[in-house]
Amino acid sequence: MFNIFKKKFIGETIVSPFNGKVINIEDVPDPVFSGKMVGDGVAIEPKDGIVYSPVDGEVIQLFPTKHAIGIRSSGGLEILIHIGMDTVEMKGDGFESIVKEGQEVKAGDKLIVFDIDKVKENHPIISPVIITNMELVEKMKKRESGVTVEGGKTEIMKINLK
Repeated sequence: MFNIFKKKFIGETIVSPFNGKVINIEDVPDPVFSGKMVGDGVAIEPKDGIVYSPVDGEVIQLFPTKHAIGIRSSGGLEILIHIGMDTVEMKGDGFESIVKEGQEVKAGDKLIVFDIDKVKENHPIISPVIITNMELVEKMKKRESGVTVEGGKTEIMKINLK
């Protein structure tokens, strides 16, 4: 029987912004991320220095130091990609942006390139991928820790929106 009041599924798929390995957000060596103070998600341990767009959307924030970027998906989710831990201290050294704020992007587009070896010299490379506007999220399914993912292609989160 067809129910016209049945709630329609509204969701989004987030793909990995890095080539690398999935890490549980609770295992990130920074209490702001592991404690989900900024939002919920996963982290990736990148194996190279390229950041890809995890969704179709718009660049809403590009930090001046280019160590982090915010994307708003076409469905309204706001995703923060933070390259490494405490990398703001690098003051942009080793980071180059391919995009600018306000730019439309597609999943898989290159956003930032960075010198992974330079980051690893002084900082943990684990990189959080966080949904910052969790008030839109009804349910989140995350890729399990330890799985190898391909940047711009492998699904890392499936989000049901309210």
